[in-house]
Amino acid sequence: MKRILVLAAGVAMFASSSALAADAVEYVPEAPVAVEMPAAFSWSGPYIGVHGGYGWGDGDVAGLGDGSFDGGRFGGFVGYNWQMSNGFVAGLEGDVNYDWNDDEIAAGIDGETGFSGGIRGRVGYAMDRTLIYAAGGWTATNFEVNGGGAAVDGDDTLHGWTLGAGVDHAFTDNMFGRLEYRYNDYGSGDIGGADVDFDQHVVQVGIGVKF
Repeated sequence: MKRILVLAAGVAMFASSSALAADAVEYVPEAPVAVEMPAAFSWSGPYIGVHGGYGWGDGDVAGLGDGSFDGGRFGGFVGYNWQMSNGFVAGLEGDVNYDWNDDEIAAGIDGETGFSGGIRGRVGYAMDRTLIYAAGGWTATNFEVNGGGAAVDGDDTLHGWTLGAGVDHAFTDNMFGRLEYRYNDYGSGDIGGADVDFDQHVVQVGIGVKF
């Protein structure tokens, strides 16, 4: 009788362990679901855009007088950025603009500037889609005097330097807006033997496309 009880207990234990083993084999844990993280935004690459704004200019023609050359402006820009892993951004940008401004320098003698342009280096810091930057380099504009007769009628291209700062903000992966201040010192030139000096403060907004 004891042998029969021992044998029955052994069979029961064997059956129980076999069932547990089968359950263990049948249970396979699910693989974790991969979560795809969005790619970090980068300012690196070429870009192009247009801008417009207002300029406040001061011009002086030696021996004749000076004037305030204030007016609107419109232009375009193109450039390239390199963004470092620490968020710093370096770039190079060129622009071409037209200023609508003129003023009377002396009785019957007017002065005005028109086309201008420049090439600037840029350095900044990117906070994801917002880039704060400073920029500086070479700039030039055409200054014209007319109404004073052959002695002073004429124009000259003035070359100088530009310095400014601004903010670019990316609305999408490819489109960004811009707010910028610039100071342009166009140096001096010569028109009909008279020295000409011109400098300008500009505030402008723009929109660009990044490739």
